Amino acid sequence: MAVQSGKDLLIKMDMTGDGLFETVAGLRATRISFNAEAVDVTSLESAGGWRELLAGAGVKSASISGSGVFRDANTDERARQIFFDGEVPEFQVIIPDFGVVEGLFQITSIEYAGSHNGEATYELSLASAGALTFTAL
Repeated sequence: MAVQSGKDLLIKMDMTGDGLFETVAGLRATRISFNAEAVDVTSLESAGGWRELLAGAGVKSASISGSGVFRDANTDERARQIFFDGEVPEFQVIIPDFGVVEGLFQITSIEYAGSHNGEATYELSLASAGALTFTAL
C-alpha cells in the first residue's frame, strides 16, 4: 500500500435513517480501532505451559474517534442529537485503498473546547453497537 493522505480517512453518518451517508464535517483527525477479547483456556495440560486461546470466542468491538472544528451545522447538530437521544445510527468509515466498514455505533462522548483567540474544536468518540460489515475497495 502506498503512502496516503490522512484526510482520505472519512467518517460518515446516516443523517436520516434512510441510508444517506454524509461526511462528519470539520474532522481533521480520525481513527478506527478493532478489538477482540481473548478467552484463555490454558490448563495444567497445556503443552509446555504455553497459554492457549479459544479460537472464535470473545467479544469483538470497534471504536471510532475524531477531532476537528465546527464547519457544518447539519452534521454537528445531528451528532449532538444522536448523543442526547441515545440513538445508534449507521456509520461508515472509508479507509482508502482498504475498504469500507459499516455498522451501528453509539456516540459515547463529545467534547468541546476553544480558546479566546482560536477556533472552537470538538472531539467525538463512538463505540460499535452491533455486527459490522467490511467491503473491500
